[in-house]
Amino acid sequence: MIKKSVSFLILVLLIFQNCKKSNITVSTSEKPPIKAPFKGIDTIATNDWWNRKPNNIINVKVDRDEVVAFGIYTLHNNIVKLTAQLFPLYPNEIREVRLEIKQDDNWQEIQKKEVNDLGWSTTFRVENWDTTKDYKYRILHGENAYFEGVIRKDPINKQEITMAALSCNSNRDRGDRDKIVNNINFQNPDLVFFAGDQSYDHTEHTAAWLKFGMQFREVFRNRPCVTIPDDHDYGQGNFWGEYGKKATTPAGDDGGFYYHPAYAKMVERCQTAHLPDAYDPLPIEQGIGVYYTSLVVGGVDFAIIEDRKFKSGPNGEIPQAGPRPDHILDPSYNPESINLEGLELLGERQLNFLEDWGKQNQQHMKVVLSQTGFCGGAHLHGKKKTRLHADLDSNGWPQTGRNKALELIKKANAIHIAGDQHLATVIQHGIDEFDDGPWAFVVPAIVNNYYSRWWLPEDEKAGANTNGKLPWNGQFLDGFDNKITMHAYVNPDNPSNGAGYGLIKFKKNSQKVVFKCWPRDVDVSDDGAKQFNGFPVEIDLK
Repeated sequence: MIKKSVSFLILVLLIFQNCKKSNITVSTSEKPPIKAPFKGIDTIATNDWWNRKPNNIINVKVDRDEVVAFGIYTLHNNIVKLTAQLFPLYPNEIREVRLEIKQDDNWQEIQKKEVNDLGWSTTFRVENWDTTKDYKYRILHGENAYFEGVIRKDPINKQEITMAALSCNSNRDRGDRDKIVNNINFQNPDLVFFAGDQSYDHTEHTAAWLKFGMQFREVFRNRPCVTIPDDHDYGQGNFWGEYGKKATTPAGDDGGFYYHPAYAKMVERCQTAHLPDAYDPLPIEQGIGVYYTSLVVGGVDFAIIEDRKFKSGPNGEIPQAGPRPDHILDPSYNPESINLEGLELLGERQLNFLEDWGKQNQQHMKVVLSQTGFCGGAHLHGKKKTRLHADLDSNGWPQTGRNKALELIKKANAIHIAGDQHLATVIQHGIDEFDDGPWAFVVPAIVNNYYSRWWLPEDEKAGANTNGKLPWNGQFLDGFDNKITMHAYVNPDNPSNGAGYGLIKFKKNSQKVVFKCWPRDVDVSDDGAKQFNGFPVEIDLK
């Protein structure tokens, strides 16, 4: 009893000390102005969050002049959308944040917004933006807290547009990301893309999102950034959205969202509200929104899609051929036995979007951004001894839905960039024949010491028409009998465990694209800095 009393007294003193420093008075018994509609999740940042014990993700009890964590933005069609992300606010703090831009050496306030107590974010939307100039901006809360950055002009006059692409920010390493951040800032891309799994803390999204933002805010402080959530961001091991139905397990294999819809909406509000307005904003089941849209940067047109949200779940829909509904171990199974009528991948709404998007801005180079790849691009999963014949978490299944998506991507003369797989690959897809589909670059994991994957054919032989750059390049059938041509891959048998990021160069004049893949532990400013073996890969879209 004495130990418990001492611990409670220390906790009270810590809260009092922090609040005193911030000129805030709050008691442990004070009630929050808004109560979360869910229980047992996002506990670090909701309800009476100030009473929580220290956690291993991030300290949310920051000094009040540091309460504005970061801002993240896009600029499209003369509209700036900028999300302000705050640390949790005490009950008697104002919920208002202000956006200012600098003109003629003077700061001018242009908007005010109310912060949402679920997720602690809000989004500014400013129309009629002058895209020909850089503008300094700052987000302010109260008297002293602010975050400052630059909204860049549209680089329309540049003949080469560059994008950095990252995925899978595993919590197996909670340290800084300074090497990657310094590398990206040195390379100075025009756009940054985070393909999903920014959070690996499942039921504590706000704390993990704040951690991610503090790790990477120096990357997106001064340039546009696309972030899209994947399964771990929503708190699930895997995710087949099935139009927003309720899932019965956090494994998610029967389709849908497992956690409260307000949690899903909070995740999307924090991660995607700064994206351009949705193409078709009609909500799905449980009132969950959609965000698929397009973004034009410097004359390169990016379609941002949600390849999980409408996808059918395998559990109860197909014959099970492994220890779990989404893993097939039997190489003798018939792939057509799981390619059943009625199964969906992108859903008709997103297919219609891709059809329309492909017809617009045909003078632009085109790119599709999504969470994961459209094939089974790995053989070994988790451990080098664990061989899966087919993984239904990939977009190689359902095959009919996969082919519909690839046909539209190819019709638009677009390439595909994704993450999720913990295995960097460059693949040219085949639809009816080998190499008649689009090119795809799945970028490596930021941290790859958790559930690594390998490309390692069982016979350890190259496929037909190999380019000879790596041992197992060439034409293969994946576990769903999809046709793929492997041009480059990064197995985790190297000093960085295959962790790193992608850098994609779009050469507008020549219509060529260069895929670069940098290890996490390399300093790209060093003379002789080397990419992963097999990279760079250059393709011609003419």
